[in-house]
Order: sequence, then structure tokens, then C-alpha cells
Amino acid sequence: MIKIKKGLDLPIEGVAECRVSDARDIALYAVKPTDYVGLVPRLLVAEGDRVSAGDALFCDKNDVSLRFVAPVNGEVCAVVRGEKRKLLAVVVKADGSQVQRPAEAPVAVDGDLKQRMLDAGLWSLLRQRPFGTVANPAGKAKAIVVSCFDSAPLAPDYDFALQGRERELCDGLEALASLTEGTLFVTFRPGQQLAKVVEQHVASHQKRVSVQYFEGPHPAGNVGTQIACLCPINKGETVWTMTAQDVAVLGDWLHTGVYHPERVVAVAGPQTKNPHYYRVIAGACVDSIVQAQVLNPAYPLLEGGMKAAGVRVVSGNVLSGEQIAPDGYLGAYDSLLTCLPEGDYYDFMGWLLPGFNKHSFSRTFASGFVPRCMGGLYQMLPEFMRPKFDTNLHGGVRPLVFTGNFERVFPFDIYPLQLLKACIIGDIELMEKLGIYEVEPEDFALCEYIDPSKTDIQPIVRQALETLRKEAL
Repeated sequence: MIKIKKGLDLPIEGVAECRVSDARDIALYAVKPTDYVGLVPRLLVAEGDRVSAGDALFCDKNDVSLRFVAPVNGEVCAVVRGEKRKLLAVVVKADGSQVQRPAEAPVAVDGDLKQRMLDAGLWSLLRQRPFGTVANPAGKAKAIVVSCFDSAPLAPDYDFALQGRERELCDGLEALASLTEGTLFVTFRPGQQLAKVVEQHVASHQKRVSVQYFEGPHPAGNVGTQIACLCPINKGETVWTMTAQDVAVLGDWLHTGVYHPERVVAVAGPQTKNPHYYRVIAGACVDSIVQAQVLNPAYPLLEGGMKAAGVRVVSGNVLSGEQIAPDGYLGAYDSLLTCLPEGDYYDFMGWLLPGFNKHSFSRTFASGFVPRCMGGLYQMLPEFMRPKFDTNLHGGVRPLVFTGNFERVFPFDIYPLQLLKACIIGDIELMEKLGIYEVEPEDFALCEYIDPSKTDIQPIVRQALETLRKEAL
């Protein structure tokens, strides 16, 4: 049992209920090169081409063995480009035909597994640290870490999301263990039902799989926090990671030989009517889901769309997710869709008010004196004292100063503010000494949230990592 003491849980309303709606009949799906760090795509299809699930849409120019494939059978209906003809997305319109699933075959985990995953387009499910890129097929991993729980605000419950897919999860873990000479770490929260299934499988099949338990506030569920505790990364070392639902996709492929990237996505947040789970295919267009969930009944008839409806849609969690359009597409690694109120308003003399409903870590407002250990008991507070979360910054950008608050929510054995300043000035040697190889932007998400300077910390960290990655090439 590893206990994380530093961190912060945000009491945001709108947690998804444990029931599932089937949304696998969505027509449009997109595979976005922008979801993959450092990818330089080479387009392999054109508009109007017919594709089947698992057919390559584009590959990496720097390594053509890395293929990114269609999630469904259908037709390429759009190739979306941005400035300087940068490839932003390849959109596939599903034709409604089912993926052909052959008779079940025994799981074959052999020395050729890596090449088979590359050919099938499943290698893109593996990511590596440092840098957060797709795992290098020519490299070797010090270890592989699979987190089977998420501590982020409104995060899905993997015990529920993977219900009925335990066998695929265990087979996928068995395959991952064969890809490294190190240890495969599988992490859980105490009391998870899924942990019992995995422990039984590990006891009877695997010797290089270690089941670990973490407890504590967010970011205990971040894979970066877990890596820092289990197998810290030094310069020149690599650790691979994969999400729990993608491991189940891998296990399903081992049985059937068919790429079928199905996942259960939580739709949650203060602006949702009935927050619950949806069963979708990876890369699905969220338009129909958003229309069914937005609280404002006039949407999508309002002029101005989501802005007029006062809603912001985020693929991922509120701390490190990506804002998408109401007819946008789920991120490649996301299992959460969050709907937040837009914060496009001003509080007249808000700094003078007690701020009972403004969540405060530094106790700037009266809400900061409510015990943080209350957790879900916030619902017992009177309406005017419940914290309200929206996208308002409640202030402007200010100088970056030492407050000591970052260290209270940053569980790494790293000086976060000093590392951030080294990233800003671009001092590579200093960044390396301060532990840049252990972190990703999402690890600084809580620092960004509580920062009184309103600094966009995550883009700064990403830019620094990109500088280091290009230096290493």
C-alpha cells in the first residue's frame, strides 16, 4: 500500500451514475494526429476511400511502422487540415456494417507480438515516458505501468467501465508483460473488485507482474505519480504506459484478431442532465451525446451554439483535458467527457465578498475553511455554501511568485516551482537536474489550478519537454 498525502480532490457536481447507454451507432469517427505527441503524419488515404476497421489512415513519417488505423468500417468523408496544411483529423463515416469477428482462437503471446501489434495498429495505444510520445518500437522499457483507477475530478469508475471485460483485461496484461524484461505494474485503489480478478490471474499465470495499491487524493491515480513511486525515471530510461480500457482492447484483439476499440465513456459535469456512461467506439463524434445532455433545452437552436448555451465541452478531465467543439471528437486516450458552465462573467467587487461558493485552496475565501476531508459530504451543505465550478479565472495573469502552495499538491520528490522556472528560461541542464524526465504536463495540473498567478503551466512544461525530445533526436 502506497499512501499519497500531497494532493487535492475537487468536489465537482455531476458524477456519472453507474448505468450505460449504447452509442455505438454514432455515424462519424475521427483519428487525430494532434492526439499523439511528436507525431509527423503521412496521409495514406484520400476522401472517398473505403476503409475497414484496422486499415491504416496515416503513419509516422519518422517511423512508417507506426500506423494509425480506422476504428470502424466506412468511408473517409473528410481530411481536415489547418494552417500550412497541417493534418488535424481524418474523419470516417461508418457504414453500419458490423466488424467481422471470427471464431474464438487461443491467445497467442509469442516473440512476434510486437510486430503483430504494429501491423494491426495497436502499438499506438502504448505511450512512453519521458515525453509522452507513442512508445518507440525499437526501444526497451524499464517497466510498464497500467493504472486501473483514476482519481481526477468526475473520473470514470473502472470497476464499472470494465464490467464483463475482465478476461480481456487479464489477457492484455499477459501480453504486455511479454513486451518488457522488467516488471509490469498494475495499480488499484484499495477495495476495487477488479483487483481481485487480476490478482488471481497473476498468481496463476505471471511472475513479472506486480499488483500495487495506492490511496490518497488526486493525483494518486495519475500514472506519473505511480511511476515516481514504483520505478522513477532517470536520464536514458523509458517506462511504457497503457490505459486499462486499451489493455482490454488488446486482449480482445488477441482472441479475435480484429481491432475493435470499444470503450465505456463517462459523461459528467455540472452542465449535464443525466450524467452516466456511454458505450462508444474510440474517436466518436460527441454531437448527439452533447445534445442529449446539455441542460439548456434551446440548444442547438441558439445562435452561437455552445457559447450561447453557456457550456464548455472538455474531452478528458477538467484539469488536463482538451476543449472540443460540441460536434468534436473524443480524444484518443480519453474515457471522460465533461460539460462545464462557461465562466464568461464578472463578479462585481467579488474580492470583497466572503465567497462561500468559491472553492479555495489557499483560504482566500470563506469556503477554504470547510474541511477538505468532507469529500462527498459537500452535498449536505446549504446551497449558497456549495462550491460552484466553471471556467472563470477569477482574476488576471500576475507575476509568478513563491507561495509554497505547489509543494502541498505535488507528490513528486521534485521542486515544482524551480523546475517550472527552469522550463521558462529554457535551461536544459538545470531542467535535467530538477527531474524534468519524470513529469508530464498533467502532473502539474493541480499546481495550475491553485496558482494565484493564473499561469498556464501545462503548455510551458510541454514546450520544455518538446525541446528536450528534439535535442535527443
